Amino acid sequence: IICKEGVVIAADKRATSGNLIVDNRTQKVYEIAPSMVITTAGTVSDAQLLTKLIRAELKLKEIQTGRLPTVKEAANLLGGMVYSNIRKMSMIPGISHCMLGGHDGEEGFSIWDLCADGSVTKVDKFIGSGSGSVMAYGVLETLYKEKMTIDEGISLAVKAINAALQRDSASGGGINVVAI
Repeated sequence: IICKEGVVIAADKRATSGNLIVDNRTQKVYEIAPSMVITTAGTVSDAQLLTKLIRAELKLKEIQTGRLPTVKEAANLLGGMVYSNIRKMSMIPGISHCMLGGHDGEEGFSIWDLCADGSVTKVDKFIGSGSGSVMAYGVLETLYKEKMTIDEGISLAVKAINAALQRDSASGGGINVVAI
């Protein structure tokens, strides 16, 4: 969620495999660089590997350039990784969806949507992903307002994810919220 003085990123904690609940304490929000986080949805192994790779690549970019990468640079780099991942032949298809949010000196606060096909889109207001996003969008579209405070954004994120927790069997286990 884009707020007037920052961004709010949130996710549930449930991991599923088909109809089986595998874990109710799964990490789905990861810090990948200072003032930069991603959320993950989709195939857990892909999400975990992409998280490790983007952290390493961003650190290498920082060392090579002598400055912290921008959120836009991170989004484009991660989008390329996702794109190349789905183009590999595999018995288990690489399907993951990420949202990247953060702050840098060039863009300020921003959120980027990274779809499973590798596309990268800058978010204007809010974005959702995963099976529970259908329920979350109803709350977001109804209650979102321009120039929300961080506290209002956190409250809205919790309400949106709680809607998913109540109606989507693949969502659950609680809520992780990060404000930048």
